[in-house]
Amino acid sequence: MVSNPAGFWRRLAANLLDGLIVGVPLAIISYFITGSMEGDPITSLINLAYFLLVPIYWSGYTIGKRIMGVRIVKVNGEKLGFGAMFLRTIVASLVYVVTLGIALIVSAIMVGVRRDKRAIHDFIAGTYVTTERP
Repeated sequence: MVSNPAGFWRRLAANLLDGLIVGVPLAIISYFITGSMEGDPITSLINLAYFLLVPIYWSGYTIGKRIMGVRIVKVNGEKLGFGAMFLRTIVASLVYVVTLGIALIVSAIMVGVRRDKRAIHDFIAGTYVTTERP
């Protein structure tokens, strides 16, 4: 059951904060390691691990989500685990790439207009983003 779903703007702000707080420093580190703005596999892997693992061990939060007071939870009330985060992060990203970003736009619209505020990646993983504290 979905309760207190987080809306589009809070979710967007959380993602932007994660990009600023985690993504920008990783890009800078990558630049100093490789001397190129292309990035390197190690920093890409760290970024992926952040979005995949941190919510599992931090009650559905990332740093940006924590600041914005939102977190990822399972619709069925179970503990958020690796399987759900794999589906939400990896599989959903593949869907967004294969559809050339159209599914990402559809997801943004879904979060903006649906009562439960669930995006495509939420349906794939059986999750939603809530304002409820753990």
